[in-house]
Amino acid sequence: MARKVLNIVIYMMIFVILILLLYSIIQRKTTGEKYTNLFGYTFLEVVTGSMAGTIEIGDGVIVKLTSDIKEKDIIVYKKEEILITHRLIKMEDNSLLTKGDANNVQDDPITKDVVIGKVIFVIPNIHFWKKAIVVILIILICIYVIAQQIINKKTNVLKEEEK
Repeated sequence: MARKVLNIVIYMMIFVILILLLYSIIQRKTTGEKYTNLFGYTFLEVVTGSMAGTIEIGDGVIVKLTSDIKEKDIIVYKKEEILITHRLIKMEDNSLLTKGDANNVQDDPITKDVVIGKVIFVIPNIHFWKKAIVVILIILICIYVIAQQIINKKTNVLKEEEK
């Protein structure tokens, strides 16, 4: 019984992960955006050091997709086809001034309509964790397959002994 429950849980987890990946791919293809809207949030990986000290290269950020921002928030906005994660330093009507914490000069002014959202959580070293999760999943799948083989062999031995 426990084995059946474990199988169902594993298959459901794989199913949910595949559905989320498929959803992400379809949404990005149909909208043409560089991010996925998952219940009003998205996840991005930082690739530059402009926010060093606060957000490092390789850190992940969870972004709430919103236009409800205020000064000192770390926001994500689109400039041409690039997503930029910088701190909002000044708001005047529809004109926003941003600056990377590690930069010496502020960015060119932007308008509120290019804002994707605000950073609500930083995950340090996400590039490491992405690789670690893949390795852990491969190890867990190998352990699961080996355990299934052992259980099947024991079951077959028990059935033959009963005959």
